[in-house]
Amino acid sequence: MYFRAKTAVWITFLCAAPVALHAQFDFTVDGRQVQVHSFASQGFAYSNDNNYLTMNTSQGSFAMTDGGVNVSMQVSDKFRVGAQVYDMNLGQLGRWHPSLDWAVADYKFKDWLGIRGGKVKTVLGLHSDTQDLAFLHTFALLPQAVYPIDLRSSTIAHEGGDIYGEFPLMAHLGSMAYTAYAGQRQDSLYGGYPYFVENFGITLKSYGGLAVGQDLRWTTPLKGLLVGASHQDEWLTGTGTNDWSVILGGPPNVVPYWEKTKKDQTDQFYGQYTVGNLTLESEYRRYYRDARIFSGAFEQSADVRGWYVAATYRVSKRFAFGSYYSHFVNNWIVTFPDTVEAPNQSDPSRHEYDKVVTARLDVTRYWNVKVEGHFIDGWGGDQYPAGFYPRDNPGGFAPKTNMILVRTGWNF
Repeated sequence: MYFRAKTAVWITFLCAAPVALHAQFDFTVDGRQVQVHSFASQGFAYSNDNNYLTMNTSQGSFAMTDGGVNVSMQVSDKFRVGAQVYDMNLGQLGRWHPSLDWAVADYKFKDWLGIRGGKVKTVLGLHSDTQDLAFLHTFALLPQAVYPIDLRSSTIAHEGGDIYGEFPLMAHLGSMAYTAYAGQRQDSLYGGYPYFVENFGITLKSYGGLAVGQDLRWTTPLKGLLVGASHQDEWLTGTGTNDWSVILGGPPNVVPYWEKTKKDQTDQFYGQYTVGNLTLESEYRRYYRDARIFSGAFEQSADVRGWYVAATYRVSKRFAFGSYYSHFVNNWIVTFPDTVEAPNQSDPSRHEYDKVVTARLDVTRYWNVKVEGHFIDGWGGDQYPAGFYPRDNPGGFAPKTNMILVRTGWNF
C-alpha cells in the first residue's frame, strides 16, 4: 500500500514538473547573447530478480535522477565559451555530488581547423559526448555494452585540449571530420569503478591520468550514412587505502593503496544511417586494460568487447519507438601467484546480452516520457563493473534479468 502511494506521489510530481521548469533564460552581455539551458530526468526501474545499476530494482526503485545546467556565449563569429554543471543520483552512484561536467573555450579558425581547451567533452564513438543528454535519444538507456551509465565519468570529458575540423573530399566523396585530443581524465569518486572496488576493501581517494585520443568520421556520398573510428590511450593511477581484512578476514588491517595501468586502450568503430524517419546504427568497442593492482601484489588484465545494433523510427512528431541488441563479454586474467582465468563465455558471469524495446512520447516540445523493456542474459562477473554489483545482490545472481524502465525528462 505504501509503495502504491509513493508511486502516485512521484507520478503527480513528474507530470507537474515540466510545466514548472519550462522557462527561457537567454540574455545579452555587451550585445552578445548568453544562452542558458537545462535538462533533468527521473526514472523508475523494476526488475524480476537481480538488482541493476546499484538500484534496488527488484523492489522497484526511483533512485535514477540526473540534471544539468549549461551556459554558453558566442563571443565572436569564431570564438565561443561555455560550461555545464551536472548532478546525478543513480542508486549508490553519484549521491548528489555536483560536478563541473565541462567548461570550454572554442576558437574556430576555419571549417578545417579549430581548437578548444579546458574541460572538454571527449569524442569517442557516436554518443560519448552526448551520453548525458537523454532528451536527445529515443532510448531511456543507451546500449550499456558501449555506453555504461555507471562508468559515465570515465569517458565524458578530459582536462586539456582538442584540435578539430572538417574538410570536403575530392570527387564528391563526401567530407571528413577529425578530432585529436590530449588531457587528464579524472574519474568521479562516486562512480561505478570506485564503488566496485570497495567490494575488495579498497577506498579510492583519486583515480585518473593522461588520456590521448583521435576520432575520424566520414560523411559519405550516400545521403544519411556516417562511418567512423575512435582510438584512445590512457595512463591511469589510483590511490587510496586498502583494508585487507575484507578479503583475508581477521581484524581491520588498513594500509596505503595504489594501482597503475601498464596498458589502457580503447578502439571503437561505428556507423549510422538515416533515411526518412528511420535511423540504423551500430558500434563496436574493444577496451583492454592491463594493470598492477593491490599496490602491485596482483596483475590483472581485462579484455572487454562490446557491440550493439539499434534501430529507431519516428512514427509522428510526438511518438517514436526503437529497439537494440547490446552484446558485452569480458575476458579477464588475474596473476597472483598463478594464473586464474574466467570460465567460458557461455557462463552468465562472463557476458551480458541485452535485448531492448522502447517507446518514446514527446508530450510537449520540452517534455518526454520513455517506456523501455530490458531482457538481459548474464551479469558480467565480479572482475569488472558491468551494471550488476555483488554488494547489491548479496544472495547471488540469477542468470537472467527482465526489467521495465520508465524515464521522463524535460529540457529548455
